[in-house]
Amino acid sequence: MYAKQYEITLPAGYDMRIIRKRVADGGHVLDDRAGLGLKAYAIRERGVDGSPVNQYAPFYLWNDTGSMARFLVGSGGFQNIIRDFGRPAARHWTGIACHAGPARTAPPRAASRRLTPIPSDADPDGTGLGLSALLAREAEQLQQLSRHDGVHTAALAVDPHHWQLLRFVLWADTSAPDEDATERYEVLHLSAPGLGDLPEGQNW
Repeated sequence: MYAKQYEITLPAGYDMRIIRKRVADGGHVLDDRAGLGLKAYAIRERGVDGSPVNQYAPFYLWNDTGSMARFLVGSGGFQNIIRDFGRPAARHWTGIACHAGPARTAPPRAASRRLTPIPSDADPDGTGLGLSALLAREAEQLQQLSRHDGVHTAALAVDPHHWQLLRFVLWADTSAPDEDATERYEVLHLSAPGLGDLPEGQNW
């Protein structure tokens, strides 16, 4: 499993109905994309749910990195983003854990993201296994969170370049009841052709 997200921050006065229409018209295009676990068409609106910005921020979980590469650089769809908005940085993370929640059959309407730095002193006993232990604890916390009635899917992933941890949760509710979230989103559509193929539990 591989996670990817790009964030297109829009002007403060931008009419977000343009993005809503874009998703309504074209969100179905990836509904049957091979290799894609899910794509959440996520947005943030300035002044809503604590957001300081207008932003279009799709989030992906890929089952196949070759399919992800085709999407990004093989004329597989990302060219439309480049055409309309310029080329945003596409952040990516290696999957650590994923869980289906009790609301997996309901269409998610919200999402929460928590981005946290992994401390450089994560190995206090000097064995080199501190990072492993930290991620195991995070995976356990993710599993506990995934039992919440409103959870559709919960995922944990790591960026080993910047040593950053990502927790992304899809919620059936209109708001994301995640106290630790650093960002909250509205989800306009979910393409989930490979949802059933996403790994369950820890990925290692």
